[in-house]
Amino acid sequence: MLSKKGNGTSQLAFYSTFEEQLSHQHPLYILANKVDWKVFEEAFKKHYSDEGRPAKPLRLMVALLMLKHIRNLSDESVVAQWMENVYYQYFSGETAYACGVPCEASELVHFRNRIGEEGVELILKESIRVNGNDSDDGRVSVDTTVQEKNITFPTDDKLYKKVIHKCWHIAENEGLPQRQRYSRTLKKLSFEQRLPPSS
Repeated sequence: MLSKKGNGTSQLAFYSTFEEQLSHQHPLYILANKVDWKVFEEAFKKHYSDEGRPAKPLRLMVALLMLKHIRNLSDESVVAQWMENVYYQYFSGETAYACGVPCEASELVHFRNRIGEEGVELILKESIRVNGNDSDDGRVSVDTTVQEKNITFPTDDKLYKKVIHKCWHIAENEGLPQRQRYSRTLKKLSFEQRLPPSS
């Protein structure tokens, strides 16, 4: 069966507020109402003067930094997605849908430099406070599947070099005569590593 055109929500949307149109179960909606935004206003106002061009709202800049880390985004991505995501906008303190980017991505860099390490720690501290009982959990689950590993590929020539240099070191410490030092072999191995695989 085809759906009926018009569900009668257009009139409701005309009278309802931006906040009423959002799902109150959305994680960002809940988080926006848990964070104590006044803490940042009080702590960061000392970094601004009363003269000059007005700065972006502090809540917006703090919210963008939080969203960047919550969603694991770059500065450019969080700014671009903010324009498309009404929950990002509500989290940042908007009271109506805003068309356009909130700021340039470079402004996030300037903001981080302005608040310094102390400011970033304050944002982290508030994030821990908001998590409540979750932050007291003694166990931490870390997913390291995409973390860069400190391993060497088995055919890497630096492994060969490491073994041979270690053998030289042992022989010198023990006073053992060496019939061959494999210096030319090392050069040959390095050269072979650079050659493309033969088909």
